[in-house]
Amino acid sequence: MTMCGCGSGRAAGACCAPLLAREKQAATAEALMRSRYSAYLQGDVEYLHETLHPEHRDDHDIEATRRWAREAGWEGLEVRSVERGGEGDDEGVVEFVARFHEKGVHRIHHEIARFQRVEGVWYYVDGEFVAPKPRKHDAPKVGRNDPCPCGSGRKYKKCCGR
Repeated sequence: MTMCGCGSGRAAGACCAPLLAREKQAATAEALMRSRYSAYLQGDVEYLHETLHPEHRDDHDIEATRRWAREAGWEGLEVRSVERGGEGDDEGVVEFVARFHEKGVHRIHHEIARFQRVEGVWYYVDGEFVAPKPRKHDAPKVGRNDPCPCGSGRKYKKCCGR
């Protein structure tokens, strides 16, 4: 049994595989989100285009998406929250974090994505990127004439403070 790449903990055949094979439609906004992540894993950019809301397809760059899907090393998906988007809803919001590496650098794509169901079919509408929170520097401030914290015995301004 092959586990689904979307991180749901379910077998691929009971999760995203039937959606990517176009055998069935996503029942919820979260299911569509997970299948879209799996499409990136598999490089199925046609699925990504098909599941993009029809009003947003004109400016979708399929070749750039294909390049990104191929060049990124997808490491995992974490669904943080889901608002609405159930089988009885027509709109939903899914907050997710996709981890990947690109050109040797580990990256995080954190997004709050909007989904809409049109005539029974869920589509990705758009998303808002969530910027990382600034990190607060907790270490004590080093003065220019203080000993360098690296342990060299030199003044900070003559060592690591250059």
